Amino acid sequence: MSKAIRIFWALLFTGLISFILLIALIAWGVFGKLPSLQELENPSLTLASEVFAEDSSSMGKYYTARGNRVHVDYKDISPNVIHALVSTEDERFYEHSGIDGKAVLRAVLKLGRDGGGSTITQQLALNMFNGERSHNRIKRGIQKLKEWIIAIRLERNFTKEEILTLYLNDVSFSDNVYGIRGAARTFFQKEPADLSVDEAAVLVGMVNNPSFFNPRTNIKAATERRNIVINRMVTNNFIPATDAVTLKSKPIDLSHYRKLDENNGIAPYLRDILRGDLKKWCKDHVNPATGQPYNLYTDGLKIFTTINPVMQQYADQAVERQMPVLQRQLDSRPAIRKGEAWAEHGNILDAAMRNSERWRNDQEAGMSEAAIRNDFNTPARMRVFAWTARHEKDTVMSPLDSIRYHRQMLETGFMVMDPFTGAIKAWVGGIDFKTYKFDHVNLSTKRQVGSSIKPFLYSLAIEDFGFTPQTECEAVQQFFPEYNAYVPARARPNVSGTRTMATGLAWSINEVAAYIMKQMGPKGPDRFAEFLKQINIPTAVQPYPSLALGACELSLYEMLSGYTMFPTGGFNVEPYYISRIEDKHGNVLADFSSHQKEVLNQVTAYTMARMMQGPVDIGTAKGLRERLGLAEMGGKTGTTNDNSDAWFIGYTPQLLAGVWIGCDDRFIHMGAGVGDGGQAARPIWEYFFEKALADKSLGLNRNARFPKPDSIPASSLYSNESGIIEKIAPPGAEGIDQGNGNAVQYIDTSAKARSSQY
Repeated sequence: MSKAIRIFWALLFTGLISFILLIALIAWGVFGKLPSLQELENPSLTLASEVFAEDSSSMGKYYTARGNRVHVDYKDISPNVIHALVSTEDERFYEHSGIDGKAVLRAVLKLGRDGGGSTITQQLALNMFNGERSHNRIKRGIQKLKEWIIAIRLERNFTKEEILTLYLNDVSFSDNVYGIRGAARTFFQKEPADLSVDEAAVLVGMVNNPSFFNPRTNIKAATERRNIVINRMVTNNFIPATDAVTLKSKPIDLSHYRKLDENNGIAPYLRDILRGDLKKWCKDHVNPATGQPYNLYTDGLKIFTTINPVMQQYADQAVERQMPVLQRQLDSRPAIRKGEAWAEHGNILDAAMRNSERWRNDQEAGMSEAAIRNDFNTPARMRVFAWTARHEKDTVMSPLDSIRYHRQMLETGFMVMDPFTGAIKAWVGGIDFKTYKFDHVNLSTKRQVGSSIKPFLYSLAIEDFGFTPQTECEAVQQFFPEYNAYVPARARPNVSGTRTMATGLAWSINEVAAYIMKQMGPKGPDRFAEFLKQINIPTAVQPYPSLALGACELSLYEMLSGYTMFPTGGFNVEPYYISRIEDKHGNVLADFSSHQKEVLNQVTAYTMARMMQGPVDIGTAKGLRERLGLAEMGGKTGTTNDNSDAWFIGYTPQLLAGVWIGCDDRFIHMGAGVGDGGQAARPIWEYFFEKALADKSLGLNRNARFPKPDSIPASSLYSNESGIIEKIAPPGAEGIDQGNGNAVQYIDTSAKARSSQY
């Protein structure tokens, strides 16, 4: 044997032994830890948690930047996706055991010109266990060998179908979308099982280079790449060549493209409130797979809510229909148009300016305060919220004017629930979640409730003090010596005499409510405050006589909870919006339901339900029941001083809903005749029920009636013809001179003090 041959064999064996030793050292973890057998058998994908409506349709997700993926099983992935992936990325996938020797040899001999040698299993190993692809040749070589080892181990522990499923759930697509389900939904608004051949080819084509082959930004390259995938599907006998010709001639249809984020999807305000609830739940519950508390953003939880997508759609439409009308009316008021409403509130604008991102950026740029203020008063092109189809418009205004403009937008809260189960069916927390994140429905957001509180007062009067709808009540200002206070704060000469209790409720006469409170004795305000707690309203209110007129702040959520006792026959039903939480495998982790408590006698509840038909028949919301064609319903308007808050809460025997409208800055108000509950808030409620009643899929019955006790006195009954409710001239808007501002306004009874309030 010649010396050259001996050297050749020596080098060959040395190289082979060195390679085997290198593989062994890598396998032993000398060049970095490899995944354990347990980690391989239980691969941990960073999975988004997903929120579902009551019909299991997706509402949105919670995720990290890389965790926007949702797990999907192999059986729920279209064969078109599988065929496209195997044909394009690894055509001998079903033949090798993790490493494709032919592909590796081809890559070495042709220096990667015809593609690399990585199999789908190796790509999965890199994505899940081996970190980002290194650009250093030596490190990349070590990394490649790690992939081989991990790939072989994966092939030993998983079936081919399981490997494909793991890969498709983990791989990244264009627009920072992860996982096949997210990609199918984003680009085509489809489930992975429903993807056609050409759609599957588009998505699989992205995998090679998500940025370059993005059909939204580079349609030419994406189309060419799609056609390459289709050709490879023909080569591998997954589709006939004749079909390929037709498919390649089709344009890529992105008309359904929609990338979900926190600003869109169903009920974004509720999802934001839900996020806080879920983070608390996760903190208190341990994931047995990790031994750590559940992570909302990475553990792939499935959260099922009570939201009805159809009702949510109608609720959104109702808000979209009414709020632009009210905004135009508000903008036309001289005080708003001329800027006079801000004359005494410049401090609010100044605080908003200083807390803005623009102010911080100017400060970081080293600008003086004078220069910054000049910047805020300099007109510039900008995009602002507007009542357009896209909820935005381009305009020119100064940043300071922009702050003023946005703060003058009327806001709303609208909630719909089943009063018997407590399930919340629709939740609209504001006019536009993208621009205005503050929610106006939840327990923490409180506003003056005005006359919408009166049904609670009337219930107490019937339950504890023997009042009936026919009880005659003085319609005059009342003096409370224990508090040295008059309620209402100013007497109205045009309101006098006596009125039946039913008339007082129908026309929302403040003097009648004050009379009822007076008849409860010196401790009447305390008893009423106690009663509010008794009917499960958690906010503690101050026991002043003005409480009879709604001189307290409660949330829309609380108000609807209190109103459940009327259609249910006396039971308070706590609202809820989560039905259950599941882990990523579908195991139920928690179930939720409402709590019920009997708070009223059934006769009292029925009496109130019937008496509250007065406001919607001939009172402050006149004609509402007739227009909707309902056999029975109840409702109550509410308006606060200067029309700063408008309320309407109403219910049928099957459904309860409430509306609040106002500006976040309370000194901006809608004005008399426009901003009362019957004119401002009631149309949202009415439009929603008009749509919901007409939709047969919702099963609402116009002829449904309230549960009537077996034995009920005639005095509890109400009808238009009974004469209990007097058809009087309206005594005036609820919010005019009613004095239901801060409770302390009623302490000083001097004429000067009272007149200065208005």
